[in-house]
Amino acid sequence: MREAYQSKLGGLAGELADMCDIVAQAMRKASDALLGVDLPLAEEVITGDDRIDQLRNQAEEDAFALLALQAPVATDLRVVVSAIHAAGDLERMGDLALHVAKAARRRHPESVLPEEIKPYFAEMGKVAVELAEKAAGIIRDPDVDRARELESDDDAMDDLHRHMFTVMMSPKWTHGVAAAVDVTLLARFYERYGDHAVSVARRMVYVVTGEMPAPTDA
Repeated sequence: MREAYQSKLGGLAGELADMCDIVAQAMRKASDALLGVDLPLAEEVITGDDRIDQLRNQAEEDAFALLALQAPVATDLRVVVSAIHAAGDLERMGDLALHVAKAARRRHPESVLPEEIKPYFAEMGKVAVELAEKAAGIIRDPDVDRARELESDDDAMDDLHRHMFTVMMSPKWTHGVAAAVDVTLLARFYERYGDHAVSVARRMVYVVTGEMPAPTDA
């Protein structure tokens, strides 16, 4: 009985790590669609979002089943509670990748981004995917130091997000209000994606140490 219980706990962690991999791939494809004005790739992200929603629902169902049937305590309880919260963060990361893909589709066949802005978004896409992949690794092999490093890694995303405002407020910005709105929203999507990855990592710190994770900005 105990072995079956531990297997279910491990399976729950595996579900979350797999979700991390999937939302990382979703953001990679969404970024490629955005930068390359690739409509089929954007559509692939959009249609794939249902799978992420289903995975969240399954993870939550499995977590609540463990709560109801096994009454976990101590570390095991922290695993289950963290899984419920992390599943929500991961589903939101999928939604943010979806928003990026929809922006690429909305402007097709034109590019959403002015050419001089694209290198910044290429870097944001790279950082976002790396954050999600690191979060997956931390779920599979919980490590407090690596989880806390993720917050430092996210600083690069925050710096890029802030820099977008500097670019758009510059007298050299000649692309008008509509382009500025698009860039502002897209930069926010990437910044929030990074924040949710950090939140997932903080859940793993809580699992290991029992320290309540600090809230992320809404």
